[in-house]
Amino acid sequence: MYEFNYHKPTSLDDVTALLGANEEAKLVAGGMTLIPTLKLRLAKPSDLVDLAAIPSLRGITDAGDAIVIGAMTRHAEVNRSPVVKQGIPGLAAMAGMIGDPAVRNRGTLGGSISNNDPAADYPAAIVGLNATIHTTKRDIPGDNFFTGIFETALEPAEIVTSVRFPKPQASCYQKFRNPASRYAIVGVFVVRTAGGVRVAVTGAGPVVFRVPEMEAALSRSFTPDAIKDITIPDAGLNSDIHASAEYRAHLVGVMARRAVAGCG
Repeated sequence: MYEFNYHKPTSLDDVTALLGANEEAKLVAGGMTLIPTLKLRLAKPSDLVDLAAIPSLRGITDAGDAIVIGAMTRHAEVNRSPVVKQGIPGLAAMAGMIGDPAVRNRGTLGGSISNNDPAADYPAAIVGLNATIHTTKRDIPGDNFFTGIFETALEPAEIVTSVRFPKPQASCYQKFRNPASRYAIVGVFVVRTAGGVRVAVTGAGPVVFRVPEMEAALSRSFTPDAIKDITIPDAGLNSDIHASAEYRAHLVGVMARRAVAGCG
């Protein structure tokens, strides 16, 4: 690692001041991506600003028609939460699929979505559940938050504070995971609401995306058979040593059908 200044502020005002005074500063949430990057000397921030000591960024609240989760809430906390299990069981189950126990007990919701790894699980939940991201500056609809590979709508010095997840009628997440990292080679979050069905896919492309054809078919008939003949074009999908674009396109259909079958 390179040398850097370490800060552990206790308020969001202090964080904003530190970021404003140091253009090369980086925020630390769980550190699951940043710390390995620093170890490999792929980043050289002047300052690290640790968010762990800000209590307002943690916690899970039942807001009636939605569940609000603080940005610094760990994946394991979401997975174990009775509030999440009762209100959005698909979200609780998804959090339990992230990485391994070490990652789930350190990684955070805000860190995951701000980093926007193309194989991360949370982007599918954000888009699938039509969530709203609350920041220090504004509220951002989930459909507008993820803009490209490792890119989001966040502005410089803008910090995710919490995410509001509307409660659906049913939801389920299924993924084909990398056997080593447990990252999603393809992950599909299917959500049924009074207004229709949403299908969000992560891992398959550079950024999370929806499948309108599947959403329309499932809105008419919420069964795996309703989407069995829908094919996903492989143009623009990821292709690497783990899976070709063609295979990923096939997996979208497989995981989507499994998610529909598991929705409850």
